[in-house]
Amino acid sequence: MATYRVLVSDPISEKGVEALRSTPEISVDVNTGLKPDELLAIIGDYHGLVIRSQTKVTPAVFAAAKNLKAIGRAGVGVDNIDRAAATEHGVVVMNTPSGNTISTAEHAFTLMLSLARNIPQAHASMIAGKWDRKSFEGIELFGKRLAVIGMGRIGTEFAKRAQAFGMSVVAYDPFLTAARAQALKVDLAESANDALRAADVVTLHIPLTTETKHLLNDERIGLMNRGALIINCARGGLVDEAAAKAHLDSGQLAGIALDVYETEPPPADFPLFGAKKCVFTPHLGASTAEAQENVGIEVAYQIRDFLVTGEIRNAVNMPNLDSHTLESVGPYLNLASSLGKLLSKIAPEQCDAIRVSYLGPVSELDTELITRTVLTGYLASAHTEAEANLVNAPALAKAHGIDVSETTSALATNCTELIEVTASKGGESCTVAGTFFGSSARIVHIAGHYVETNPRGRFLFVENDDRPGIVGTIGTSLGNATINIANMALSRTSDRTRAVTVIEVDSEPPASLLEKLRATPGILRVLCFEL
Repeated sequence: MATYRVLVSDPISEKGVEALRSTPEISVDVNTGLKPDELLAIIGDYHGLVIRSQTKVTPAVFAAAKNLKAIGRAGVGVDNIDRAAATEHGVVVMNTPSGNTISTAEHAFTLMLSLARNIPQAHASMIAGKWDRKSFEGIELFGKRLAVIGMGRIGTEFAKRAQAFGMSVVAYDPFLTAARAQALKVDLAESANDALRAADVVTLHIPLTTETKHLLNDERIGLMNRGALIINCARGGLVDEAAAKAHLDSGQLAGIALDVYETEPPPADFPLFGAKKCVFTPHLGASTAEAQENVGIEVAYQIRDFLVTGEIRNAVNMPNLDSHTLESVGPYLNLASSLGKLLSKIAPEQCDAIRVSYLGPVSELDTELITRTVLTGYLASAHTEAEANLVNAPALAKAHGIDVSETTSALATNCTELIEVTASKGGESCTVAGTFFGSSARIVHIAGHYVETNPRGRFLFVENDDRPGIVGTIGTSLGNATINIANMALSRTSDRTRAVTVIEVDSEPPASLLEKLRATPGILRVLCFEL
């Protein structure tokens, strides 16, 4: 008799369904097209759920899913799953990040070719009975400058195909190293603006986050060559659609091709529908027979292995842990995450290496999970297709050419024990460190300065010339903006030329205040971030 029940609520390949049905411990029900109330009525009977993008797994679903242990998403994006609710209810969420790589890369490339040669417009003209050769003059891609924003699996595959067409490829990815870029034979841009400047074609292969929303806005589109083309097969919202329409009307853009939209499906009055030289497809990036079969089989094996053996692959919300390991390293994980996030804010972009050093009693533990947590924090804002988590963080770091190493030492330090994380780029490096005072975690070192501050909260980091009055200026500016200071740490270099102020604040300082501080004589750097 089967031990576990699995519901397949969105269509997947029959081979995937058969992989589940052939497992004696599992019984499978394929019930697609369920309405939300219908799903709520039956989900409590199931231990596993296999979905694509149609099924919405909301907090209400998790509340009703008393027996649910795992969700498998046949595809990459998990936007239709409330991951916070999944974690709260102890449900593992797994996706299939590699199954549709080629499919999406090929679709994006097809859109670029269609734009360059006006294929849809010429086809429509022919179907209408016309023979109009003058209206559809295209451009050659050979020799054109292509900007690839996001060099994960899909971006890399797109770049390879573009190089075969003789295009000059420049790539921006904050975690792509110079060595990896050289191996891929692409020029490495220091910023998105640098990549976009003078680009003839731009293709996007990054996730949608608060930092990447409207990445291609009015200003950045203006950096491209006049007559440039934009392709987006990644996520809706990366392109400011209203700004794109304005630039199409002005001629700054010659065309745009979209497979994803800020609102899906786009409304009937979608502004770009009225623009010339556009290509639109209804989110077809992964819609090939091969991709659907691959992700269907992959997700089926993942659900099967988790339910039957407990193995976790491609989890997006929890690691593969046994209770003993979690008990021993658990107290260090929050500190490790904060150190990784802090390093990503203050270290140079596109670092070549990250070294995690453990000194004192912590060095005697199994530190692999702590290092993975540091990497997850560091990569949390990465512009990659896959969101960093404890499972995929090492692979993401490797894919971006980041050399990750650990060192351990039982020797005593100024603190009883210390976790020290260093990011290096060429001859430049940046270090942060944390420790415990009793049971309280503290950050004690930031970029060459010994400070003591909380590992959680919203912070203002100010680096300045060491001279009287600057701390007062900072405090007065925060007070005038009604920003309350929760904690403040000061430090200066031994030669008394530089100083830093780390201020924990109760609310986010406005952008105007940050710009005012940056313009203050003697202040060298101002950062605002949340850990």
